[in-house]
Amino acid sequence: MPFQKQRPFAHKGVASGGVTRLDFKKDDTVKVISGRDKGKTGRVLRVDRYSGKLLVEHVMMIKRHTRPNPAKQIKGGIAERESPIQASNVLVVCPGCNKAVRVAHHVDIVAGGKTRRTRVCRKCGHALDTK
Repeated sequence: MPFQKQRPFAHKGVASGGVTRLDFKKDDTVKVISGRDKGKTGRVLRVDRYSGKLLVEHVMMIKRHTRPNPAKQIKGGIAERESPIQASNVLVVCPGCNKAVRVAHHVDIVAGGKTRRTRVCRKCGHALDTK
């Protein structure tokens, strides 16, 4: 049987190609709605669409034991850092109504007949994309 390359995270909840569509972007403010850090808010540092996880500032903190490495100027000890959290456990915080909200998408027709999708708050209609 020839070797077959497996798609990363090719299981039920992931779209074809192993990439999920997430409504989160880097530097969004999100609120945790379930899990051990429920109620905390933080800024999104990284979005991993393959695993469907986010790295949120000061959320899901874990302790890492690091060995000292003088060649790389790494001081050993116990360091605390963020761990990825599942995207389904967080909601975007709307800057307009200052609440955790679900995201809607509005399609706007721009000059030249092109379309642009913008993320919008479902409660107040405020645009979440600040560009």
